[in-house]
Amino acid sequence: MKTIALVVAAGRGERFGRSLPKQYCLLAGKPVIRYSLEILTNNPHIDAVAVVGQPDHADFYKNAINGLKLLPFIAGGQTRQQSVKKGLEAIQIYKPTHVLIHDAARPFVTPKLIQRLIDGLKESPAVIPATAVVDTLKRTDHQLRITDTVDRQSLWRAQTPQAFDYPLIYAAHEQYTEHNFTDDASLFEAQGISPLIVIGDDDNIKITLEQDLAKAERILAATSIYEYRCGMGFDVHAYKTGDYVTLGGIKIANHHALEGHSDADVGLHALADAILGAIGAGDIGQHFSPKDMRWRGADSSIFIKHIMEMVFKKSARVTNADITFICENPKIGPHRQAMAEKIAALLHISHDRVNIKATTTEKLGFTGREEGIAAQAVVSIALPINH
Repeated sequence: MKTIALVVAAGRGERFGRSLPKQYCLLAGKPVIRYSLEILTNNPHIDAVAVVGQPDHADFYKNAINGLKLLPFIAGGQTRQQSVKKGLEAIQIYKPTHVLIHDAARPFVTPKLIQRLIDGLKESPAVIPATAVVDTLKRTDHQLRITDTVDRQSLWRAQTPQAFDYPLIYAAHEQYTEHNFTDDASLFEAQGISPLIVIGDDDNIKITLEQDLAKAERILAATSIYEYRCGMGFDVHAYKTGDYVTLGGIKIANHHALEGHSDADVGLHALADAILGAIGAGDIGQHFSPKDMRWRGADSSIFIKHIMEMVFKKSARVTNADITFICENPKIGPHRQAMAEKIAALLHISHDRVNIKATTTEKLGFTGREEGIAAQAVVSIALPINH
C-alpha cells in the first residue's frame, strides 16, 4: 500500500459539552466521523484508511463505520500524539510510503484538498493545508486587557489532513515521545524541516464546541442542494404458536409469535420497504428473498443496516420515520421509547425523528380477530441533487 490515511478519533471531547464524543455525534443525521471516512475511502490516491480510537467507544465506532471498508481498528493513547504514534506503528506492516493524518472532528475534507496534498508530497516530505489569518490579532494579559496587536503577516491556521513521508513521520514520533505537540507538522519543525503549506479550505472546520456543530449544519445546508423524497411501506405477518413477538427491533411478551422467514418484525419490514421506495430501489423481497436460507430467523436489523448502506452510497440521509402498528395486542405504548431509540440508531438519526404509533381496527378484520399484526411506515429522505 503506497498511501494510507489515519483518522484520529481517540479524543473524548471534554470541551464539547456532551456525553457522546463529538466525532460520533450526528451531523444532519450522520455521524461526524463518517463524512471524512466516506471521502477518504473513495479517493483513488488513498489505498487504505484506518481509524485510531478508544476501545470503550467500540459501539459508537461500529455504528458509524457500517458498510465502509477500513483497516482493523487501532486502539489510541491518552493524548493525540500518543494515538498517532500507535496508528503509525500499527500500519507499519503495510510498508506505506506516505500517510495522511486527519482529525475525525473535521468532517468536510474534500477530494480537491486531498489532491493538493498528494501533489505537494512531490515537493516536500511534509505537507499541510492551512488558511491565511485575516482577522486582527490581539494579545492580552491575564485580566483580558489588550497588551499589543500581533502582526498577522505570514500567519496561517493549520488544518488536517496533513500528509507525510511515512518513514520520516514515524521516525519523528519515535524520537519525540516525551513531547506533546498539537499537530504532526510540529514534529518536522522540531527537526529543522520546514513543512510545505498548500491552500486549505475555509469550510474544513474542526468541531470542538457545541456551536461548531451548528456551524457545520449551516455549511452543509449552504453547499448541498437536496431534493426530498417520501417512501411508504406496509407489511403483515400472521400469528403462530409462541410467547413473544419482535416489533421495531424489540422483543415483547405476547400470547402468540409471528410467522415469518426472518424474525417477522413487521415494523422493520415496513420501514425497509419505505426506505427502498424513497430511494427507488425496489422492495425488501428483491434484496432479501424469503427463499434464501441465510435469512431464516434473521434479525431484521440486518436488513435495515444493508439498506442504509445503499442510502449512504447515494450521499443521502433519512430525515424522519413514522411507523404505525395495527394490532389488538401487544400494547405498543410501553415500548415506544425503546423502539424509537433502536430504530434511530439503525437510521443514524436522533430518536426524536422517529415516531411510533399504534391503532386497532375496532375488532374488525384479521388484526381485529387477533390473527396477526400489520404495520405501515412512512419515511422522508434528503438526497443531494448533484450526487
